[in-house]
Amino acid sequence: MKDDFGSLYSKRIIAGSRTYFFDVKETGDGVKYLTITESRKMDDGEFRRERIFIFEEYIDLFIQGLMNAVDFTKKQ
Repeated sequence: MKDDFGSLYSKRIIAGSRTYFFDVKETGDGVKYLTITESRKMDDGEFRRERIFIFEEYIDLFIQGLMNAVDFTKKQ
């Protein structure tokens, strides 16, 4: 069930001065996609947001690439 913001799922993670949002949404024609948003407060008090979108047809490729990067980082 969608919430008021159109999300099917939403999770917020606070990591130091940054906040990450993981949201699963759905297009008008039923295609699901993941958005990952990074939000951080700038020196002027404004918030800067960066967002990426991963559509469900590419989620496995995205996860594979992410896991490879995580494995590499842990080994270093």
